[in-house]
Amino acid sequence: MSTAIVGLCHMELQFPGSSSLKDKRRVLQSLVTRLRNEYNVSVAEVGRQDAWQQATVAVACVSSSGVYARGLLEKVVQAVESDRRGVVLLDYETELL
Repeated sequence: MSTAIVGLCHMELQFPGSSSLKDKRRVLQSLVTRLRNEYNVSVAEVGRQDAWQQATVAVACVSSSGVYARGLLEKVVQAVESDRRGVVLLDYETELL
């Protein structure tokens, strides 16, 4: 049987331009859609749902290669860091399961 590697990345995000939950959710939904479409990963807001300027987001992928999974998650982190929609990456942690 082959091995399945699950890559998981938790990101702490800030939305300094948001003045309401509606603003935050609009920007976050745009980012989530982009990450899902471009990188074929699962993305979910997993914390700070009621904070209007912060969010905790989890990104997951499954692969037969740990190197590939880690590289893919690094590309996702780079995409978030370079995002120009008003998102600031405060911190992140990547792990392989």
